[in-house]
Amino acid sequence: MPFYLAIDAGGTKTDFLLADDTRDLARVRTGTIKRMRADADTTTANLEQALAELTAKTGISMQSIHCTCIGTAGETVPLVRDWLREALPARVSGTLVLLGDVEIALDAAFFGKPGVLAIAGTGSNVAGRDATGRLIGAGGYGPALADQGSGHRIGHEALRAVFLANDRGITTTLLPAVLEHWNLTSLDDIVAFANRIPPPDFSQLTELVVRCASNGDAIAANVLRQQGEDLGELVLLVMRRIHAASAGAAVPPVAFTGSILEKVLPVREALVASLRRDFPTVHVLDGAIDPIEGALWRARKGA
Repeated sequence: MPFYLAIDAGGTKTDFLLADDTRDLARVRTGTIKRMRADADTTTANLEQALAELTAKTGISMQSIHCTCIGTAGETVPLVRDWLREALPARVSGTLVLLGDVEIALDAAFFGKPGVLAIAGTGSNVAGRDATGRLIGAGGYGPALADQGSGHRIGHEALRAVFLANDRGITTTLLPAVLEHWNLTSLDDIVAFANRIPPPDFSQLTELVVRCASNGDAIAANVLRQQGEDLGELVLLVMRRIHAASAGAAVPPVAFTGSILEKVLPVREALVASLRRDFPTVHVLDGAIDPIEGALWRARKGA
């Protein structure tokens, strides 16, 4: 029986999934195996730990693997690519398929077919694939330039909303929530803290923005709605490009992944509503997709 190994290699964690033709057999998580984020000793130790755990859980030797697919950001960077192409074949048998993390996420949602994927966690990105297999993207330029709908942007825009409300003489529960979260006592303290170098992690404010919104704070609710609409604008850009390139084809379906779109319902609802204003029949997949399932599909397909 053939066995397949799927790997989703992120900057802080790596997920490994061992499967056969029909079943998932074992899944483990370790630290990163991405050489841009850790030295060779650390990535080697993390890789070997995961492979050993998979074998311990299943009794399947890594020399029985038919195909491995790895999805990671930076797959074209020589340091990342070359280390993976050397480290995996030295420890795992079979063929190796190395792809970008966006590609495996798209495959998890659409299995090689056209579609658009919205990604929003700490940062954000939108990616699509047309009928020819061409990848089309929007956003993803980092916190200073983009990251619409992300945890970072939600926290940062919430702070801006706090100060605009203060200038307008409007009360918002965001202010005491931020002061308590950062253990500060005044608006002046927030100014100094938010403008320090390096800046604080604005994404940590997301939870309190959601809490204030759910308790009826209109300003917090508007921040979440606006971020969903801003991310939806990027999704629409990609949808229109795919739709225009395939005249007469159906509107491409949309999927989502990432902690914000998975857990923060007001952002996701605002995103979907913005899409349906332009494309009323768009199909949005239920639930967040798991990118490693795309890596597994590719491993099975590539064997």
